[in-house]
Amino acid sequence: MDSVWTRVKLACAAFFTILFQGKLPAALQRGAPAPTPAPEVPVVADTVDRAVQMLALLQRDGRLVDFLMEDVAAYSDAEIGSAVRDVHAGCRRGLDRYLTLEAILDGREGEATTISQVDPAAVRLVGNVTGQPPFRGTLLHRGWRTTRVALPPLGSDSTRSVVAQAEVEVA
Repeated sequence: MDSVWTRVKLACAAFFTILFQGKLPAALQRGAPAPTPAPEVPVVADTVDRAVQMLALLQRDGRLVDFLMEDVAAYSDAEIGSAVRDVHAGCRRGLDRYLTLEAILDGREGEATTISQVDPAAVRLVGNVTGQPPFRGTLLHRGWRTTRVALPPLGSDSTRSVVAQAEVEVA
């Protein structure tokens, strides 16, 4: 049985693999066998540090973590919409500063498209997929890939776990 931490690690791995490599991890690709529990293997510190760094940058620029950790059930749609504008603007500035993203497929979502070649790391076909390319269907999502990643250098700390410092106003 998967533990919560195993699922959290898989979710984080999916987020950052998509962000930095433009593809789903093999364990999440359609048709991939279910992952079997593996012995605990230490994660390369730089990978974890970079993941935390990206979260810290999105927190600093757009308060993304604060927004995601907030229980929004008590707020009205109008209040949430107002908050989302600020979070969106700040996170967008942060992404633009450190990454360049481009759509994997041209076209508008909801319109007809034809796929001549399928790179399974970049394009996921869903629905009634039979035969060989070209495939014709409706574009559900254009997809994203990075064309530039320019994160600032990490500090001298060997590990990084703080996404946002706690703040205390001393009277």
